[in-house]
Amino acid sequence: MAEEKKELETAVPAGTMEETTAGPADGSAAKKEPETLEGMLYCWAQALITAVVGVVLLFTFGLRLIGVSGPSMQDTLYTGDRLLVLNAAYCDFKAGDVVVINDYNAQLSDTLVKRIVAVEGQTVDIDFMSGQVYVDGRPLDEPYIKEPTYTSEGVQFPLTLGEGEVFVMGDNRNQSTDSRDPKLGPVDERYLQGKALFLLLPGKTPDTDRIDWGRIGPIA
Repeated sequence: MAEEKKELETAVPAGTMEETTAGPADGSAAKKEPETLEGMLYCWAQALITAVVGVVLLFTFGLRLIGVSGPSMQDTLYTGDRLLVLNAAYCDFKAGDVVVINDYNAQLSDTLVKRIVAVEGQTVDIDFMSGQVYVDGRPLDEPYIKEPTYTSEGVQFPLTLGEGEVFVMGDNRNQSTDSRDPKLGPVDERYLQGKALFLLLPGKTPDTDRIDWGRIGPIA
């Protein structure tokens, strides 16, 4: 019997006896209490409230959603497009940016979405025969426009921009009311709501009358 007992003892791996004997004084094994439904719901509620507050703060101080209406930015943007716009306070505006302009002019009662062509100190000129736009004497490379700029709206060129001014135009040049029109003219940066960053939800494409989901993405 002694030999059998010795064999049984030596067959137990080292440390096993310590692990089995360690624990509460009453010898019962320590067990982790399962999470209650109430606790899980509380955690989910905390996460949801935190996310909602974060989104509200983000959209209040940093971002906003803007809807597009009208053909002036085709074929970059269409009516019904929803844009994610960065607040002007966080923007360093430059040529090429698509921007949102406040309806500060009584003759232009709608918020406008246009593209910056030139900034303060630069000189804009347009050859309406060829449709070419020049900035500081250099022709612009504008792959985003629907067609060349053939229509003059009344502003005299060449035009040099003053301090804090930007010259804006629609990508659909011949169907756009923009800085070529004296009713708008050069725009003071203080009237810019912000810069359009991302096409979040596309509207219907006029040619197909369907939503092209592949258009979702950064605005160039």
